[in-house]
Amino acid sequence: MKNKVVVLGSYNVDMTIKTKKIPSPGETVIGGPFSTGGGGKGANQAIAAARLGADVSFIARVGNDLFGQEAIKKLNDEHIDTRFIFRDSQLATGVAFIVVDDSAENSIVVASGANAALSVEDIEKVKAELLSADILLVQLESPVETVKAAINIAKQNGATVILNPAPAQKLDTDLLTNIDIITPNIVEAEMLTGIKATDTECLTKIVNKFFEYGIKNVFITMGSKGYFAGSINQSVLVPAYKVTSVDTTGAGDVFSGSLAAFLAEGIPIDMAARMANGAASISVTRIGAQNSAPKKVEVEEFMMSHNIIESEISS
Repeated sequence: MKNKVVVLGSYNVDMTIKTKKIPSPGETVIGGPFSTGGGGKGANQAIAAARLGADVSFIARVGNDLFGQEAIKKLNDEHIDTRFIFRDSQLATGVAFIVVDDSAENSIVVASGANAALSVEDIEKVKAELLSADILLVQLESPVETVKAAINIAKQNGATVILNPAPAQKLDTDLLTNIDIITPNIVEAEMLTGIKATDTECLTKIVNKFFEYGIKNVFITMGSKGYFAGSINQSVLVPAYKVTSVDTTGAGDVFSGSLAAFLAEGIPIDMAARMANGAASISVTRIGAQNSAPKKVEVEEFMMSHNIIESEISS
């Protein structure tokens, strides 16, 4: 069975404060509990995929510091291949400062550190690993030229490339034409296409714009509203599952990482997306970006409790 997922992306140390409200510019608020944990979109997605049983390797750059050591240990504990993580002697491991309010919404500031130094030369050193990928999953917390170089190598051997285009930024069409599946949120979808997502008709126009770039499958994540799925055959709004949300940090990463894992397992793309939606729904009921990612049995039980029968999941 093919299930090799290579994730290229960032590792950050998340420093999170819970508070009643996210402060406005110039405002100081008294926060509640403070916690630290692993984060970074790449690492979040790698862990989400690994917990669902995928064979995951992670390409990244961390500092030659205590945070970097802890990062590699944590990823090893998740059974992720860390041989392709570079240690930077000049730059610190990335750090993210996160504020989460009582509505489970968040505001995040990232100091990229070593993540910003992952280079095209680094990619050449891990070429063999990229060529072994069944699925390459990338985001945009690494330099765009580095991401592009990794995609070009992985495509040489027929890998399916999934782009989670976060944080939101403009991209050249020559990068987008090599993407098979894209998983933007609303803001990212609007920025990449120039189309405002005000209703279903506009979402369909966004999907069609991605089709023009050559992307065959589009999943626009919409938080508590679910996701809008677009393929050559159909475009449809898939509602979110009803859960009690406590922290939405990392939910989009769980969706993308889970989608990669389920696709690598051979699950058809529509069902893989529905299961990824279930995994993301579970994640928002828990605190933290990485700690919240569920295991496969939890997702299967969740899906069956929402009337998705076992034969559908395993077919």
